Amino acid sequence: MEALIFWFGVLGNLASLLVIFSPLGTFWRIVKERSTQEFDSVPYICVLLNATLWTYYGIIKPGAYLVATVNGFGALIQTIYLTIFLAFAPPKMKVKTALLVGVLNIGFPIVVIAISMIALKGDLRINSIGFVCAGLNIVMCGSPLSSMRMVVRTSSVEFMPLCLTFFLFLSAGAWALYGFISHDYFLLVPNGTGFVLGIFQLVVYAIYRNAKPLKCEIGGLEEGWLHHQPLIVPSDE
Repeated sequence: MEALIFWFGVLGNLASLLVIFSPLGTFWRIVKERSTQEFDSVPYICVLLNATLWTYYGIIKPGAYLVATVNGFGALIQTIYLTIFLAFAPPKMKVKTALLVGVLNIGFPIVVIAISMIALKGDLRINSIGFVCAGLNIVMCGSPLSSMRMVVRTSSVEFMPLCLTFFLFLSAGAWALYGFISHDYFLLVPNGTGFVLGIFQLVVYAIYRNAKPLKCEIGGLEEGWLHHQPLIVPSDE
């Protein structure tokens, strides 16, 4: 059983790495054009927060080193992404990003970790952090719903990249199985949710992949709509 848990954890790590590196093309474009254009930093800030707390969860829970390693690496890569974003963002976006990073990526994790270290011990500490991580994950699982709605409204899969969708589906499935076998429901529930949503996304993609796109103006934006969408949907725990 321990060997099975280990290999599902390895599979989860590999799938998570595919998700982590999926925005490289976007950041190469940002560096090449020396501009963030209309891309938003919020998705990366949320992913960094998620990865940071999951890293802490993996550290404090015995035997969860596979959770800690991939999320720790993910947090490092997200930090690099945000550093690049800050370097090329316009002044207003730079201020917004810096403030959010200070609050969500520095202040909030410090407060959560400090409270858990000072006020909580043993299983209570592990379970409390697990609840926080799982809660954040479930909230972030709602991101694919907007892209599915957009695909249906426009009859275009432009807003749902197949590779990223499949990587997220694979990652969520691997970690859900890991959580099930290891009886870690904080991993099972959010990743199970992400896995089910991934199935729906792939079904929607299959239905609309050859459909004729409809011109759909949304909030005065047509071509620029995609730039405001999350570039990473975090479910790589």
